[in-house]
Amino acid sequence: MIQESVSNEAASASEPEPEATRRAAGVAESSRANRGWWDRNADEYQIEHGTFLGDDRFVWGPEGLDEVEAELLGPPEELKNKDVLEIGAGAAQCSRWLAAQGARPVALDLSHRQLQHALRIGGSFPLVCADAGALPFADGSFDLACSAYGALPFVADPVLVLREVRRVLRPGGRFVFSVTHPIRWAFPDEPGPEGLSVSASYFDRTPYVEQDEQGRAVYVEHHRTIGDPVRDVVAAGLRLVDLVEPEWPAWNSAEWGGWSPLRGNLIPGTAIFVCVRD
Repeated sequence: MIQESVSNEAASASEPEPEATRRAAGVAESSRANRGWWDRNADEYQIEHGTFLGDDRFVWGPEGLDEVEAELLGPPEELKNKDVLEIGAGAAQCSRWLAAQGARPVALDLSHRQLQHALRIGGSFPLVCADAGALPFADGSFDLACSAYGALPFVADPVLVLREVRRVLRPGGRFVFSVTHPIRWAFPDEPGPEGLSVSASYFDRTPYVEQDEQGRAVYVEHHRTIGDPVRDVVAAGLRLVDLVEPEWPAWNSAEWGGWSPLRGNLIPGTAIFVCVRD
């Protein structure tokens, strides 16, 4: 499930607009804020982006890179009978595609409301509401794990999540996750020409926080440089085998938050990390 650049799209007209700032936000605050935000905004998100995502497609990011072509988890014919954990599943579109290939997916998300949309669309696989930093599964439960813009951009301690993923993977298991390409943080989150000029330091790792009138975070997104996830993967005991930066395809004319054909043809919008547990 893609979870990016939507933090202002579904604000209720009856509530004060949250204040956008950059400040520290720890593990507990980030988890609480983002659980609440996705519960409140899941309906609007699915209405706005559901057509692009489809009910049973596996899309890695706003560029539209599809797992059918990418095969980052392996050839589709080799997914049959594989146990697969999707982290940050949202309405479980990716899990639904995996199930159609004969895999046995489990769709996990922090947001109860997002998983209600998964129930609405349907599917015979398990849905689990839990924090990615404390996966409720036994060691070595899965052959593969995946996360399309889920969890990792929103957690204060990504190594904690990566270690949990390693724990539940079987030896030889693969974990593939996509996030906003870190270079995008140096540019305004705008799809037009105004989004093409550097406005902030790429090296500023201060989290982006939206907070209410009492200063309580209601949305948190964490920035890392491109080297940070590489070091996090290694620290968690995983091996990085590929880093994919999808190019914007000619067929995709859609705008999604700060993503657009204009920007996508000039700077990368998504980074996909392919990792293996040895």
